[in-house]
Amino acid sequence: MIVRLILSCLLTACLATSAVSWAAEQAEGHRVLLHAKTGLVVVEPNGEISWQMPWNSIHDIHMLDNGHILTRKGKQQVVELDPETKSVVWKYHSGRRNGNAGKAVEVHAFERLDNGNTMIAESGPARIIEVDANGKLVKEIKLKTDHPSTHSDTRLARKLTNGHYLVAQEADGKVREYDADGDVVWEYEVPMFGKPARGGHGPDAFGNKLFSAIRLGNGNTLIGGGNGHCLLEVTPDKEIVRQIHQDDLDGIRLAWVTTVEVLGNGNWVFGNCHAGPEQPILIEVDPSTKQVVWTLDRFDEFGNDVSNSTILD
Repeated sequence: MIVRLILSCLLTACLATSAVSWAAEQAEGHRVLLHAKTGLVVVEPNGEISWQMPWNSIHDIHMLDNGHILTRKGKQQVVELDPETKSVVWKYHSGRRNGNAGKAVEVHAFERLDNGNTMIAESGPARIIEVDANGKLVKEIKLKTDHPSTHSDTRLARKLTNGHYLVAQEADGKVREYDADGDVVWEYEVPMFGKPARGGHGPDAFGNKLFSAIRLGNGNTLIGGGNGHCLLEVTPDKEIVRQIHQDDLDGIRLAWVTTVEVLGNGNWVFGNCHAGPEQPILIEVDPSTKQVVWTLDRFDEFGNDVSNSTILD
């Protein structure tokens, strides 16, 4: 009886400790800026919404050093928002300026550069431009396109520290790195892994319509595989050294894998768009163990189309 009582007490203590530990881990969370069906939203680590404003769909988003938000308005404008006043303080219209008047243009990627200029990837004209604060064109490179598409020439694109551009080209199913002169210096075609293409946007679709690519500190490239439901870490020699696929994470099914970020601890945070109810829209995972560390699941509130987010902490 005494032994049984001691074991019972030990078990209760262990369960209590585990519960506290689990609660503490879940409470840590992340501060996130994202676009939901209600508009732009900042979610605090405890889950509270600290800021929001109505806004239509986007395909890229940044929190600038001055606390402003750089995002898209409609399909052709890049705008800088002041969150305090909820007003546009800067804008650039890709459908009207620098040779694009009357052309079919969509913008799916942009970023504010260290020199204050803004880089914009323009689908349709198939080019990357850099403009100054007045919208003056200061640089232009043409993009290679195997399957030209106003909607899908690019998804996310980023300028690298060496002055090159890393571009996720959705319609081609390829990541391309362009040098400062616009020459392709590296290219990687996202594999189909022996599977047939299937249309749609949800978990039952399949293809290699990638959404994002970032260059890691070790020189590898991390790819958000879009409708391939995957994340791939690829070496300069095009070897896949780490990968996560649709059903690799316990209790989670991946759909359209969108934005990818690497935290200071090496964990990956990525978007899981169009995944449906009871599936997280953001996931943090330890890539070495494929253990899920944190998720954000707000389907009822945020909807099924959370394509872009950025971690603020």
